Amino acid sequence: MAAPQNYLAVIKVVGIGGGGVNAVNRMIEVGLKGVEFIAVNTDAQALLMSDADVKLDVGRELTRGLGAGADPEVGKKAAEDHQDEIEDVLRGADMVFVTAGEGGGTGTGGAPVVARIARSLGALTIGVVTRPFTFEGRRRSVQADAGIDALRAEVDTLIVIPNDRLLQISDRSVSVLDAFHSADQVLLSGVQGITDLITTPGLINLDFADVKSVMQGAGSALMGIGYARGDDRAVQAAEMAISSPLLEASIDGAHGVLLSIQGGSDLGLFEINEAARLVQEAAHPEANIIFGAVIDDALGDEVRVTVIAAGFDSGSPTIRRDSRALGQVSTAPARQVPHVPSQSRPEPEQVPAFATAGASSANANPEVPAFLSTEAEPTPITGALEVPRIFTEDEPRREVELDVPDFLK
Repeated sequence: MAAPQNYLAVIKVVGIGGGGVNAVNRMIEVGLKGVEFIAVNTDAQALLMSDADVKLDVGRELTRGLGAGADPEVGKKAAEDHQDEIEDVLRGADMVFVTAGEGGGTGTGGAPVVARIARSLGALTIGVVTRPFTFEGRRRSVQADAGIDALRAEVDTLIVIPNDRLLQISDRSVSVLDAFHSADQVLLSGVQGITDLITTPGLINLDFADVKSVMQGAGSALMGIGYARGDDRAVQAAEMAISSPLLEASIDGAHGVLLSIQGGSDLGLFEINEAARLVQEAAHPEANIIFGAVIDDALGDEVRVTVIAAGFDSGSPTIRRDSRALGQVSTAPARQVPHVPSQSRPEPEQVPAFATAGASSANANPEVPAFLSTEAEPTPITGALEVPRIFTEDEPRREVELDVPDFLK
């Protein structure tokens, strides 16, 4: 038991570009443990403000330290020109996180280069990037999509966090500064959710090999984080994690799941079991679920659940239009089937009219059941669905019933 614990996995986090370096600064600020931080940028001034262990000013000859000007090609060439330096700082790593804000120049163009170098050195390479806010413009959005596709081809696992989803969990009065700060926080959570599984001693412990078994060559991945207090806190936190607005897609069908549950000393076995079962039911029936539980009294009575799902049959998760966030479940039906209500509204109006025709209708309604009875419809449901077709054959009756105000005008 002691021998494996003597070896600590070497984990390095590379923040590339403005967004990536900001995320690294945030991780350093909150005291993320057990990792080495590397900041890579074409903007020399931004690097001066970073507290990263290693700083690489790439593209010195190309950009003269003034940035890539939101041009991914410049960012790519800057990283390629300093490939040897990047290789030197990454050598010896067991796991490398490449984090960036997609859509700009250095991060978008340089992240795939860094990931390719890390993977060539044998490191488990995980990309954690953000998709830009819509208000940042179409050009950044298009560049981000291209950058994400390029990065996906170079990493073992890619986690994409859409910044627009942050608006769904933010107050309407949130400032632009706070919005970008939230994006940095989510990038931090993505990295921390994985590194804590490896570096933090737990009640149910995980090691690097466990994480590697799920994430090596897994392709696209999803990350969800949930917090809850009070009754059923573990289940609520798990529900929030797998239904997070930050998820662009459903975890349904994931063959590999990393599940981390953190709580205080009062965290109960029954709570853990319920939360784990909820996540298990959401994933593929044969999923490899790597589970860890960490006791952290600093959380008080709060339970934190982190879920990272990967290994989908199609190579990527199924994109869903609606968010399964708890506060937005009610909007899902309207968004998924907008045409059904318009087709079905005449049906419930007609069906009760048939049932009450003898009691309340004067002219048109008594004829309807007689007409339908001659057609001998076998089932009420099928008949209701066919009503629009029947009435289109008898246009005068439908116009009299539905469009009387138009004729009077």
